[in-house]
Order: sequence, then structure tokens, then C-alpha cells
Amino acid sequence: MKIFSYNIGHDGAFAYVEDGRLAFSIEAEKSSKYRHSSLSVPDAFDALAELNSVPDVLCEGGWWPGDSPRGGQVAADYRGNDQVIVSKKRFLGKTIDFFSSSHERSHLLCAFGMSSLPKGTPCYALLWEGIIGAFYEIDAELNITKIADVMPEPGHRYAMLYALADPTFDKSTAEFSRLSDAGKLMALASFSKRSQPSSEETKITSFLLQDCKHLKPRDCEALKGLPHYNVGLEDPEFRNFAGIFSDHLFDRFHGFAEANLKRGMPLLITGGCGLNCDWNTKWRDSGLFSDVFVPPVTNDSGSAIGTAIDAQFQFTGNPKISWDVYSGLYFVSDKVVDSTLFDEIEPSISTVAEMLASDMILGWASGRYEIGPRALGNRSILAAPFKASTRERLNVIKQREQFRPIAPVCLEDDADKWFGCSHPSPLMLYTYRATTNELEAVTHVNRTARIQTVSALTNLPLFDLLSAFKALTGFGVLCNTSLNFKNKGFINTISDLSAYASQHQLDGFVVEGRVYMLKSSVRYQSYLLDCR
Repeated sequence: MKIFSYNIGHDGAFAYVEDGRLAFSIEAEKSSKYRHSSLSVPDAFDALAELNSVPDVLCEGGWWPGDSPRGGQVAADYRGNDQVIVSKKRFLGKTIDFFSSSHERSHLLCAFGMSSLPKGTPCYALLWEGIIGAFYEIDAELNITKIADVMPEPGHRYAMLYALADPTFDKSTAEFSRLSDAGKLMALASFSKRSQPSSEETKITSFLLQDCKHLKPRDCEALKGLPHYNVGLEDPEFRNFAGIFSDHLFDRFHGFAEANLKRGMPLLITGGCGLNCDWNTKWRDSGLFSDVFVPPVTNDSGSAIGTAIDAQFQFTGNPKISWDVYSGLYFVSDKVVDSTLFDEIEPSISTVAEMLASDMILGWASGRYEIGPRALGNRSILAAPFKASTRERLNVIKQREQFRPIAPVCLEDDADKWFGCSHPSPLMLYTYRATTNELEAVTHVNRTARIQTVSALTNLPLFDLLSAFKALTGFGVLCNTSLNFKNKGFINTISDLSAYASQHQLDGFVVEGRVYMLKSSVRYQSYLLDCR
């Protein structure tokens, strides 16, 4: 069965599942489009170009009623853990099945369908995102029962604390928090050096986590007389409170789970809060669950996949798919690299490793791009992991705040030695504590690291590079951050990549093993002199 699916909201995506296998997922923000984009006409043509035949089923993920043209077709809404609509539709000259289920279901089916849990495995699910914050029970027949709405808008409320302190955010008119702020607050929370709130901080926490349907940023005007309002993100007491607030929000959900869920069942985590590696680690280490799974597309970028899985279950009874995290589009060589700006040198993994060991910072593009928001070694910026100054330079290149950490990518066999990670962690969704002071570029202020492990089976080109770097330095570890312009998705063309390298002071880039070095790079020129 061939299932073609799309998510029309932000983090828009097309997904195609054929005979139980994810063939591709094309996300609207990728190819240097703005983060969290909705689908566009060019995205539709990109997706159609990947199809070999007319699909059997066309799927539309649920969203807000009336927010998009429906073309006369009734489709599902945002909420409803059992809302499913099936009908017929004309598509590419044929009448095919049309399927739609709620956005809420798309998250839950995405997590179950992509997990390693066999069909018929009872489990719990936690869906926490910008709007929904709820626990569910999924039985052996995949009947979904909502256990409780624990807290509305957990992701939105989390991000609102960042907005509260940020004097550049106009809180007087905003209806919703900025989508990028939750990840930034996660980074700031690690700076916290105390665990107890002041009485005024308790008032802020109570206000932000109050039981109401929708809390608007402009409602924060009520907090003007309390600490942290517009104080700025460098303020150490605000950073202390960021950690306290983060723990308090997590504890609300953990407390519910501890009091109301049976021990020893698996837990699926989905929704944008599933990108919070600290929280994922706490759930994994809580002892409440036999296993914890978070999909790489836990945010809305996985909604199209989830709706396709739901359709497959509807028509075949099978809610499971096979998948590869590298299921985006292939890199596009849309132009010839300008030889007046770049040297093309002999392709060599050992040479690239030498350059990285010489403190050069390189773009790296290989194969299909990663699904989900995390760079996992196919659209990455790579650098040596040793110096704090490298992290600082990377944040300048990325045009990011200096409090943002840089993640490590590590040989799977070395992860326990350097990070206490004794099992594969290929999706960069958990934190581990560094066991050495030698890796300052990839160690956050609280000594944790958001690690990705790599083996020859998961990513052979990156495995070979890490192995060559280890042969030179003794460490099979590199800095790994996403290859993208500020506020945009992964770069996916030679034209964008060469422009980025020139504009952002990369030393060069590697595309499918081909090495291009910026002639104006001081480090590259020094390397050439050393090689003579």
C-alpha cells in the first residue's frame, strides 16, 4: 500500500509510506526555508517528484478548523484522540482513498509506529507540546484512552518564561510565545545554581502554570512588578530561576505519572517538549517505565508521518513502519563551486580529519538530509571538540547566543568512556555527563552533553571520519551543529552552502566526499604552509 501524507500546519511536511516503509519525509523548513514553515507549492512539487506512481491513499493531518482551504473535503481537527475520517478523493486522474485524523492522533501514532514496540504492546504515551499536555494509555488493539490533561500549553508556557525576561520581545500584543524560545530556555536552565525559588519566583511560577485554557504573553503585564521581567537573558538570577522553573514544570507531569500510572510499562514521548533532552533523560532515569522512546520527529515535523501510519493502520491493521532518520531529500549540486573563491582538493577522509584536528571548521553534507530538527551528521558543521573557544566561534558562525551549547557526535564504542553513555544514542535526544575535561567545546556549563552516537551501520561516512580523527587525536568525537542559515532549515544546495561558507567564515566544506576549501581562510593557508 502506498500512502502519501501531508501536515498543513507549521513544521509542515510531506511523507510517503510504501508497504510499511517510510520512503521519504520532506519538511517545509529544509532547503534554507524559514524555521517552522508551512507547506508551499514548491514543497508539493518536490514531493510529487519523488513519487513513482499514484498513491493508494492521500492523507491530511488535522489542524485548526477553518485555518486552511479544504477544497470541499472534510478533514479532521486539531484535537480528538479517536477522530478519524475516511472518504474518496480524485488525485492525479484517479479516485483514491482519502484519510484524515486529528493532529493529536498524528503525534501518538507517529510515536507508536516508529518505536520498536511490537504491534499489540500496551503502553503509555505522553504528548506535551505547545497546546496539549496529556497522558494516554494505548491498549493491545491500539485503542487510545486519554488518562488526563495534566497541564494545557506546557511548551507555550515554558517558552513564555524566556519571553518574560527578554526585553526585545513585545509582550503587550503577542498572542503566543515564539517557537524558538523553548530551546533557548532549555540551554539557560543548565546555568542554574540553586534549587529553591524565592517567594516572588513562586508567584511567577504559579502565574505561568495556572489552570487556564490559554495564557497570552500580554497577560504577563501582570508580572511587571516582579523580578525577571525584562531583566535580560544574561542576568544570573534569571538563569537560576530558569532551572527552577524547568524542574517545576517537569515535576508537575512526573508527579502525575508517579501517582496515577502503573509501573513497568513502556512510555512513548511525543510533541515538541520531547526535544528537551534533560526532561527525556529524567523520564528514562525515573524508574517508572520499562522503556522510553522519543521519535526524531517528535515535534510537528512528524505529524505527516503519524497520519500516514494511522492510515496504514486503518486500511491494513498494521501500525508499524520501518524507517531511517536519513529520509529527506538528497543534496542538490545546482551550480559549480566558484574556483576563484574555493580550492577543490583531492577527496580524502584522512585529509578532512587532519584539517579538523588543525582547528578548521567545515560544513559537511552527505546523502539525504535528516528528518526532524536535529543535525545528525548529514547536514552538519563539524569541528574539533577540545577548546571552549571553538564553541564560541561556532556560535558566532551560527549567529547564536553564546549561552547555547554545541553537541558532540561520538563513535558508539567510545561513548561510555567519554560521556558515560553505555548504549546507542543515535538521535541526540538525551543528555549525558562528560567524564573528562578534554572536551570543552561540547560540554555544557553543567558538564552535560547532548550526545549523538555513530556506528558503521548508522552513518558510515561520519563513522569513517570519526575513526580517522580518533587515529590522529585519540578522541572519536567531534562538534556537530546544524548546517543552516540563522532561523532557517538545513542547507541543501551547493549555491547556499558556498554562500554560507563565504559569509560565515567556515574554512571550507565537504559534499559527498568532495572537499572545497575557502582560499581566504587563514587556517587553511596555514595548513597548506605546514604541509609543504
